[in-house]
Amino acid sequence: MSVDAQASSGIPPLVEPGPELTVEEIERYSRHLTLAQVGETGQRRLTNARVLVIGAGGLGAPVLHYLAAAGVGTIGIVDDDRVSVSNLQRQVLHGVEDVGDLKTESAARALVRLNPLVAVQQHPVRLNAQNARDIVAGYDLVLDGADNFGTRYLVSDACALAGIPCVWGSILRFEGRVSVFWSGRGPTYRDLHPEPPPAGEVPSCAEGGVLGMLPGTIGSIMAAEAVKLVTGIGEPLLGRLLLHDALAMTWRELRVVADPAAPPVTEVSDGVTRADGPGVCERGSGAAAQSGAGPDAAGAMVEARELAEMLDRRAAGSAEFALVDVREEWERRLVSIPGAIPVALDALLDRGIEALPAEARGVPVVLHCKSGGRSGRALTRLQPDFANREETVRHLDGGVLAWVRDVAPHLPEY
Repeated sequence: MSVDAQASSGIPPLVEPGPELTVEEIERYSRHLTLAQVGETGQRRLTNARVLVIGAGGLGAPVLHYLAAAGVGTIGIVDDDRVSVSNLQRQVLHGVEDVGDLKTESAARALVRLNPLVAVQQHPVRLNAQNARDIVAGYDLVLDGADNFGTRYLVSDACALAGIPCVWGSILRFEGRVSVFWSGRGPTYRDLHPEPPPAGEVPSCAEGGVLGMLPGTIGSIMAAEAVKLVTGIGEPLLGRLLLHDALAMTWRELRVVADPAAPPVTEVSDGVTRADGPGVCERGSGAAAQSGAGPDAAGAMVEARELAEMLDRRAAGSAEFALVDVREEWERRLVSIPGAIPVALDALLDRGIEALPAEARGVPVVLHCKSGGRSGRALTRLQPDFANREETVRHLDGGVLAWVRDVAPHLPEY
């Protein structure tokens, strides 16, 4: 029966069975052994598998938990971030006692507590074009829970070059998506998104928010797809995109096909890396790369340390400008840059320069938000209004997050 189940998908198991299970393993994984589709052979495949998880955050938390519980023998974790209080709303792998620690370390501790029989390999680095291929090459399967387009393209390219599948998930607000990409057997992430969407069209979770329970739903599906691929059972989401709306509590499925005319991936990059041209999704830390602030945005940005010097000069009476905060009131209550003037983003987008209060008229203006996305939109709206004025309008590159990181590390992130 196990052989028939494996043959149903037409995709053989990814991993050969490992050694015979110990008595401890038989007891721990008995519910899997009871499933005819998995059985002892399937469990031995799981214990012999090497699975890499990109991100130990919202999606990574449930993915890692369930992979460890299922007995995946070696689990790799890629993440260079540290646990913050704002993570705890959805990243249930971490706790209050882990705040400030590397997410890879916190996650590794949690997995060992759950299942000391698994081996955890930490990669506390940011995935980039130089390291992605080497890291991915050591694993049988990758689960991509990245929160940005640049990393998703990196993972897709590295998996394509390694010839291994990638289980991909994405979440934002109340919606989640899951699919399986596998170059040579089906579509890749580049077939779903040949190029990144227009800058500013898709906000990050930090800007757009996310329902705390949604990562659990999507992450659990990703883990289930991983188990199916490792053991060779069921019908994986290869060529299928599963869409979930948690508000409406609905599920939809779309077909995704590989583009037969697309040139092959020849290198790993965070941009478009096909043989027909240079990358167009170069990842940057500033809002110009992610906020839709337009072609002039790069020259209209202020670095955090530069802003600190400007504020010092303003306090000494040798500079004059208005710092405008377009965030929500609750965000300002958590952390604010001294001397900022609150102005509603919607008002700026609707009325332009007319929405600025009197103290922000007739002087240069620096806009800011949390990470640069919203202030970039405000900048785009205000630039035509400032075109024929002596005053300039710019915005803070990286927003409050950059201010906390580079100028005021004693302040909390959120």
